[in-house]
Amino acid sequence: MNEAVSTLFDKIVNARHCVALTGAGVSTLSGIRDFRGKNGLYNDMDAEKIFDIDYFYEDPSFYYKAAGSFIYNIDEKEASIVHTVLAELENKGFLKALITQNIDLLHQKGGSRRVIEIHGSPAVHYCLRCAGVRMDFKEAADTVKAGDVPKCPHCSRVLKPGITFFGESLPIDALRDAETEAQKADLMLVLGTSLTVYPAAGLPQTTLRRGGDIVIVNNMDTPLDRQAVMRFEDLGEVFEGLRALLK
Repeated sequence: MNEAVSTLFDKIVNARHCVALTGAGVSTLSGIRDFRGKNGLYNDMDAEKIFDIDYFYEDPSFYYKAAGSFIYNIDEKEASIVHTVLAELENKGFLKALITQNIDLLHQKGGSRRVIEIHGSPAVHYCLRCAGVRMDFKEAADTVKAGDVPKCPHCSRVLKPGITFFGESLPIDALRDAETEAQKADLMLVLGTSLTVYPAAGLPQTTLRRGGDIVIVNNMDTPLDRQAVMRFEDLGEVFEGLRALLK
């Protein structure tokens, strides 16, 4: 067993209030490409255009055509070892909350219950015009897979997912909960995120200002690497080790 992973496990077990912050890197082990990584979507796809709210207003079908391959096929993806081990840490009482920037619902699929989705979620789709019109993820995904777009049954307007697009405000309740958890944390696990997108990137800084420690596991450099008490690159290796120690 890697000695550093054993040390990390001890830190998690002995923490008073351990929380995790996850980014797209935790889902690459499930076969989902991240955005800014070495093989990220930004390298060959206009990802910002996909999630631009003004462009959605102009042509909402573009989002569904572009996002169909990596959001609406999530039922074909399995939760990775990172997702399942985080859920087990929560189940055993070691992890108090999980803050995620991800919109793939894989943390819930992996068994996590206390998930704070600060960039919103595709779990619900709604009409921008008709109050109270809601469509769940499965129905929306089935519609997209059939080559159509989810529409309002009353006005026929294309529904919008509950994802926070560029140009929109983050969900207030989720952001408040995330900030509260970052303040309470004496240990934050920063997993699979480059810490370049705010306000999510500011959460580990909140923990540091409050006297807590951060541990970073990411395959690219982050602005807070030097302030981390431990730093790893390989998520799979680290979480394989943690899973073995949890048995």
